[in-house]
Amino acid sequence: MTAAAHTAPLDAGPAPRTAELGTVAARFAERTEQARRLPDEVVEALRAAGFARHLVPARWGGTEGTFGTLLRAVAEVGESCASTAWNAAVHAILGRMVSHLPEPGRQEIWGGGPDELFAGSIAPSGAVTQADGGHRLSGRWAFASGVDHASWTLLGAMAPGPEYRFFMVPRTHYRILDTWANVGLCGTGSNAVVLDDVFVPDHLSFAQAELMNGAGAQEAARPRVPFKLVNGLTFVAPVLGAARGALRSSAARLAAKTEITGKPARANPAVHTALARAGAEIDAAQLLLERAAEAADSGTAGAFERVRSPRDFAFAAELLGGAVDRLFRIGGARSQTASDPVQRAWRDVNCAVGHAVLQFGSVAGAFTTHLMDGVPKDV
Repeated sequence: MTAAAHTAPLDAGPAPRTAELGTVAARFAERTEQARRLPDEVVEALRAAGFARHLVPARWGGTEGTFGTLLRAVAEVGESCASTAWNAAVHAILGRMVSHLPEPGRQEIWGGGPDELFAGSIAPSGAVTQADGGHRLSGRWAFASGVDHASWTLLGAMAPGPEYRFFMVPRTHYRILDTWANVGLCGTGSNAVVLDDVFVPDHLSFAQAELMNGAGAQEAARPRVPFKLVNGLTFVAPVLGAARGALRSSAARLAAKTEITGKPARANPAVHTALARAGAEIDAAQLLLERAAEAADSGTAGAFERVRSPRDFAFAAELLGGAVDRLFRIGGARSQTASDPVQRAWRDVNCAVGHAVLQFGSVAGAFTTHLMDGVPKDV
């Protein structure tokens, strides 16, 4: 199938069902924060919504959907609970990543259906030794979001060679450490896992190079997608939703607020400025993210899009962080109460935009180097 066949991507299946998940996530939001992981009721609603199967190839029962649809679905859930949206995005993107496994690995993973939930800690860690028919892994991997309810976890490590590889490990082969106690995204359950001389066969491993160039998942009808085109989308889509939720909450409170002067807050020009600027920043971020998702879905993205999309993910994160900061400040002391939805969005967003993938300085160089080497026609 040629790239030209994908110039108008189509959704091969239904979008994740966000309405019920958003309702359940909102109902359990406080428990999610206190438990530092998603409650079982939210996990089951997330699974039923179809996020795990969204990017799984149709051959294995998956939806084989688009990144544009995923962006919209994750953002919608993020308006109710950023932690739930974060885990939904992680479970979805891991379905795409796991499709790079060799055929026997995909059969083992998805032979029973496409709705298994996966966690991942893909930054290289631990120690790897070569073994007959595979590798042996030992060590500790941090920040595996949703690991408490995942049946498999994808781990990154440097194999002998050296070669950066990913290893799919079943739940029975690692221990989970209760390490997640962050100020934001409290409910993602991004705990650490520990392995002690665990054998991982070759069919449950693939090279990082295959992921980065999009090779491997060729059984899918979707085009090959280099990972840089979509990696940041996983982490900024929940932020988009959280920011939209914060704007809605701020507007509702300020509309009813009486200021210390005795005048209504809605008559204060500073309130109008804060809400309007935050709304514009959120809309601008959404447009950038939609363009990046469209580029990934098109099948025609080239070298320019591979440096532009990471730039846009990082810049969208800055816009969204600035918008929520603005809303938090204009809300005054009431936005700082522990029960206020704006303060939770403020914590969640500032935690999310600190992710390494969303740091503008780390992606600026690749974009400007490409730009200076020859300005593309579509700048």
